[in-house]
Amino acid sequence: MDATTQHADTRFSRKRDAILDAASVQIERHGLKGLTFVAVADAVGLNTTSITYYFKRKDLLAAATLQRGIDQLSAIVAAGNQATSPQGAIRAVLAAQLHRVAQVRAGKAQPVTLLSDMRALDAPSRNALTDAYRAVVWQLAAHFGPMPDTDSKARNLARAQIVMEIIHWSRISLTLYSEADFPRVLDRLMDLLEQGIAPDGAGWTPEQLSIDTDNDTAPEAYLRAATLLLNERGYRGASVTRIAAQLNLSKGSFYHHLQGKDDLVLACFDRSYSRVSQTQRMAIALDGDCWHQLTTAIATLLHVQFTAEFPLLRTTALQVLPQELRPTVLQRSDRMARRFAGMMIDGITQGSIRAIDPLIASQCLMAALNAAGDFTPWAAQRGSVAEAARIYAAPLAYGFFD
Repeated sequence: MDATTQHADTRFSRKRDAILDAASVQIERHGLKGLTFVAVADAVGLNTTSITYYFKRKDLLAAATLQRGIDQLSAIVAAGNQATSPQGAIRAVLAAQLHRVAQVRAGKAQPVTLLSDMRALDAPSRNALTDAYRAVVWQLAAHFGPMPDTDSKARNLARAQIVMEIIHWSRISLTLYSEADFPRVLDRLMDLLEQGIAPDGAGWTPEQLSIDTDNDTAPEAYLRAATLLLNERGYRGASVTRIAAQLNLSKGSFYHHLQGKDDLVLACFDRSYSRVSQTQRMAIALDGDCWHQLTTAIATLLHVQFTAEFPLLRTTALQVLPQELRPTVLQRSDRMARRFAGMMIDGITQGSIRAIDPLIASQCLMAALNAAGDFTPWAAQRGSVAEAARIYAAPLAYGFFD
C-alpha cells in the first residue's frame, strides 16, 4: 500500500468514526427514531449527500453505530481475560468500565453507544446485532468459571446478565460520584458481588405478594399491551395501530385515553413504578425482619417479570422520551432505589442484612430487576417461577462466586 492510499484510508476511517460518534450522540439523545442524516451531517460538517458516501441508508448507519457499541462493550468485558480467578476477572471488567466513564468525563473518549433501541431495528439487522450482543453476554458469563452442564450455564448466564445491566446502569448511577470516588465505588461493588446482601445463615424463604392490577379497564389494557410491545420491539415497533389491533379496539379509543405515544410511555412508566412502590410498601408492612421483607419484595417483582403477563417497563424506554421529561422519570426511579436502600439500612441496623453500601446495593438491585424482563424464556426452563427467582436473585443475595 503506497503512502497516498494509506493516507486516504486513514482519512476515510477518521471521518467514518466521526460520523459514528455523531450518530451515537443522536441515538442517546433521541433514540433511533431521532437519528437523521441531517443532524449527523451538521455535527461533522458535511452535507447529507456526503454522509451517503459512507452509509447509503439510515438503517445501515444505525446498525453500524450499534455494532460499534457492542464492540466497545466486548472490549470492556475482555479486560477480564487475563485474570486468574472469577473475582479478578469481574473486578477487571468493572474497573475498565469505570476507567471508560472517567475518560469520557475528561473528554478523552466517547461514551459506549447506547444499545437499548437495538430491538427497534428490522430484520436482518436486528437479528445480527442481537446475536452479537448475546455473544458478549456469554463472553462475560465465561468469566464466572466453567459451564459443563445446564445448571452451571443457567447460573453463569444469570450472573452475567446482572453484571451487564450494572454496567449499562452505571451511566446513570455513576453521576452521583466524582472520579475521585471511583476506587471506593469499585471496592464496595466488589464486596457486594463477593459476599452478597444476606448475613451468614440467612435462608431464602420469601412470601409471594399479590399486586393489585385492574385488568378490566381500557387504560389498563392499553398499558399492558403497550408495555409488552415497548419491551419487545422498542418505541418504533409499539405503534398505536399495533397496540389497538391487539386489543380489538380503534385508534380513536386509544386517543380517548391518551394524547399520544409519549404520554403512553409516561403512563407505562407511572404504572410500572406504582407497582414497584406498592410491592415495597406491602413488603415493609409484613411481620418478620428486614431480610424477609426485602427478599419478599425481590421475589414478588421477579415473579412479575418472569411470568411476563404484565412486566415492568424496561428503562430502555427512557430513550424515546423528550429530554425535558427524562429527569422526572429518573427521579422517581431513584426514589424507589432509595426505598430499597432504606430497607437495607434498617436491616443493617437490625442485624438481618450484612453491612454493605446500601446506595450501591440498591442501584444494583434495580438493575437486576430491570434486566429480569429479558429472562422470561430462561425462567420458563427452571421448573417453576419461584425456583427461577431464587436462582436469579441468589448472586445478589449470597454472592456471585462459588
